[in-house]
Amino acid sequence: MPLNGGTERTTTVIIGTGLSGLAVGAELRRRGVDAIVVDGLDILGAGQPANTASLQRCDAADSDSLRERNEILRHLRNYAASHHMDVRNTTRAVQLTMVGGAPGGNTAGTAAGSPSGKWEVHTPNGILLADNIVLTRCAHSQLRRMLSDFGITVGRNLVAAMRQIGIYLVGVGELITPSPKEVLRQAKTVGQAISATVQATVHPESPAAV
Repeated sequence: MPLNGGTERTTTVIIGTGLSGLAVGAELRRRGVDAIVVDGLDILGAGQPANTASLQRCDAADSDSLRERNEILRHLRNYAASHHMDVRNTTRAVQLTMVGGAPGGNTAGTAAGSPSGKWEVHTPNGILLADNIVLTRCAHSQLRRMLSDFGITVGRNLVAAMRQIGIYLVGVGELITPSPKEVLRQAKTVGQAISATVQATVHPESPAAV
């Protein structure tokens, strides 16, 4: 139990309350997958500072793109309010801990006796226990460092390595922020992937099934 607050269980924690976070949150809500959206991440990996504030936008978008982004964001905020999405604009994650350990036997961050869930997302108000994490603001170099901290070897396919441990990326580009349409496409893809893993857990294939 944390010193301040308790532990909450959810399927997915989405880090980022901007366009990307609300887009994937809305996609999960439409698919019946519970999620908690928090404002951002102050620390990424094993005590490594992640200066996510400076990574919100890296491109020089034109006025039309900004107008489109703002219009979509306004729609998503309305959807979040009307569908009672759990969006915590003033809550930031301060630490990510892998509960089950990395693939291959590395048990960094393992918590004996913890409830089911791959990740503990520590916040000033307590711990959010989740199977999936969605990151919306982060440089690829920081992501690779985080995986290294968890004892995971990353090849060329960073996204595949992240998904192997239940971390998904939406709106995270190599050099520039993806367009609003691309963010929505990524949110839909990630929503489908997480929903599929949830369905596989709830309704696993059984050898005895007729």
